[in-house]
Amino acid sequence: MAETGALPLPPPHPPHTPVARAERFVWLTARVLEQRLFAHHFRGGAADPVETALDAYRNEDGGYGHALEPDLRGPVSQPLHTAHALRVLDAVGRCAGQRVERICRYLTSVSTADGALPAIHPSQRGYPTAPFVPVVDDPPSALLATGPVVGLLHRNEVWHAWLFRATDFCWQAVESLEESHPYEIEAAVAFLDSAPDRPRAEAAADRLGRLVRAHRLAALDPDDLDAYPVSPGYAPGEHHFPYDYARTPQSLARAWFTDDEMARSLDHLAAQQQEDGGWPVRWRRWAPAPALEARALVTVEALRTLRSHGRPVG
Repeated sequence: MAETGALPLPPPHPPHTPVARAERFVWLTARVLEQRLFAHHFRGGAADPVETALDAYRNEDGGYGHALEPDLRGPVSQPLHTAHALRVLDAVGRCAGQRVERICRYLTSVSTADGALPAIHPSQRGYPTAPFVPVVDDPPSALLATGPVVGLLHRNEVWHAWLFRATDFCWQAVESLEESHPYEIEAAVAFLDSAPDRPRAEAAADRLGRLVRAHRLAALDPDDLDAYPVSPGYAPGEHHFPYDYARTPQSLARAWFTDDEMARSLDHLAAQQQEDGGWPVRWRRWAPAPALEARALVTVEALRTLRSHGRPVG
């Protein structure tokens, strides 16, 4: 038999389990990066192949592009692509060293005047971009882009000068939130879950949890979704659930929800697996390739969320 160059993986998962159905979907549709990530998380695959696949998206400036975040097409580095790269490195325990030093230099180069990140750098102009992602010449700082990056760097005990002002921005942004939307709240949680000042983070998270419940930003009853508003600009039916905020039981957002509310949301997540084995994209779909690439991402994330909360996936 000819050598494939790949290390042998363990025997397949039992058929018809959620992870076995998802595995078929991943092999049929996913990019190499998500295939490698799936193998790492669910089949005992090594971290090195994940890093190698991620390298295809890295640019000379230290940032990442090439549609790593599927809704931004084109080769140029962007903060959202680079945040995605950091999530991948964190997931495989490689968020350190010279690679992350280069990332921090890139983040410094695209920061706004207050030291934080814009959601979209103007270099994206001219390349295909989701219509719900505006490209402007002088973009403001965005918690949506900055919070998850700062949180991941703190979580991995990365030291870089860029982090000081960016951390200050995140505290100010999180503690002044009065009106918000689910994705911004998720970004705030990503920051707070790893912020070094734990008492301050716990106090801020408690306030955000009350805001989420008061503004019904989490659908607590999956059987009565009409009772929960969809945020302006979101796709029809683009609700967010307790598991979207508390991806793991260790998240500060877990305290926002009762055991019953959390269990019902996880039941709903498990039931969303489709006939082809993948999970659906809930946000607005604007082109075939981004939607298909995003489905592999949300499929891997759904399985990881279910498993982190102790749900059997196979």
